[in-house]
Amino acid sequence: MSQEQNSFSRRAFLRSTGALAASAPFAGDGLGGFANPLSAVPSPLLAKAKNVIFLFMYGGPSHMDTFDYKPELYPLDGKTIKVKTRGRGGTKNEGRVVGPKWSFKQYGECGQWVSTLFPNLATCVDDMAFVHSMYADSPIHGSAMFMMNSGHLFSGKPCVGSWVSYGLGSQNRDMPGFVVMLDDTGGPISGAKNWSSGYMPATFQGCVVRATGNPIMDLAPVEGMSRERQRAHLDHLRRMNEEHLDRNDGNSDLAARIASYELSYRMQSAAPEAFKLGDEPVETQELYGVDNPETNEFGRKCLLARRLVERGVRFVQIYSGGHHNDNNWDAHGDLKINHDRHAGRTDKPIAGLIKDLKRRGMLDETLIVWTGEFGRQPTAEYATGTGRDHNSYGFTLWLAGGGVKGGTSVGQTDELGSAAVTDRFHVKNLHATILTQLGFDPNVLSFNFGGLEQRLVGVEGAEPIRQII
Repeated sequence: MSQEQNSFSRRAFLRSTGALAASAPFAGDGLGGFANPLSAVPSPLLAKAKNVIFLFMYGGPSHMDTFDYKPELYPLDGKTIKVKTRGRGGTKNEGRVVGPKWSFKQYGECGQWVSTLFPNLATCVDDMAFVHSMYADSPIHGSAMFMMNSGHLFSGKPCVGSWVSYGLGSQNRDMPGFVVMLDDTGGPISGAKNWSSGYMPATFQGCVVRATGNPIMDLAPVEGMSRERQRAHLDHLRRMNEEHLDRNDGNSDLAARIASYELSYRMQSAAPEAFKLGDEPVETQELYGVDNPETNEFGRKCLLARRLVERGVRFVQIYSGGHHNDNNWDAHGDLKINHDRHAGRTDKPIAGLIKDLKRRGMLDETLIVWTGEFGRQPTAEYATGTGRDHNSYGFTLWLAGGGVKGGTSVGQTDELGSAAVTDRFHVKNLHATILTQLGFDPNVLSFNFGGLEQRLVGVEGAEPIRQII
């Protein structure tokens, strides 16, 4: 069976099984004849991955200071040269070079160059695939975030996590299909639009959870209300909504809302167990850096991500960096202070995640993606200082697990790291890769809206990065 034959629109799948017919209700979900939008769909036969953990380094890490070794930059430090750049400071034809602030070494059997910023991740390079030739359409945070999350420069489109939930549903009827964890300093620019389900039913949007304190806001029942009384209230509400649903010719948004109430009720029992990180052995917590104040916050999120995919959550997105510049990777001022801080908080937890998944036999079916919304320029933005402006012409990301070929490297930026020049890949190619590893043809999986069969990769389509899969 070809991949195209094996791939399908979820809408077509629900039709083919009769799940959209009023005569074939999904048992126990109380949706008035409609299938639970998050009911699990059998994984396509060609699927390599079942789950995705998307690590979003918000603000734009500097590729030439992390994973894209550019020895030519060191001796140019402080010199003004001719180079075309486009960023927050506009389009320029020359600039003052900022030499890399960290040294590089080769690691693993593959000999991948890694900066001293990531001593722990450096030990995992044989499980990682690096793409050094990414490019995007915008050097501005807001639109670049939308592009990385949804494939479009403007809000209102479903993000990649919503597409995964739409395509596969959740393997656990008591947990959401798509979970988002924000930085402890706050969310990214544009907030919830980055995990929106857009024109899809709200059921497919990301559910924000926290790795400390109360994990899910407003989930606990009202104080003094028994489980039985709450169930009675929900049953009455469901009956009223189903009557409303019948009068409105099976409105899918209303069906999704009914499903969300039922899911929230079930999560009250299932979610607390998933969030009990203290149940993990001390050695495992130390692997993620939970025992260290510097890495505790991000380490808890990575450990929780493993527990969530272990329990059937399809897509987990973790943000490193909050909205304010000082709290994310957006190094316009002091590059060294900025990247030392954020790499120091994330290096050990992410390496721990890779190693833990691998030893549990879960890495093969869990796709990890590490990226920012763009990279940085080789030149300074200001007359003084070591900060770099935004760069959408070229940047690096990496993937691991989920059928990705570890120890590989594809693409190149020029000798300064200013632009992708060899095997250039757009953000849509990343999205196509994610869907391909989950068993879908990215140019077939679609959702009908506005008279078009909408796709994550756009109606024009995109191919996956085949060199790494």
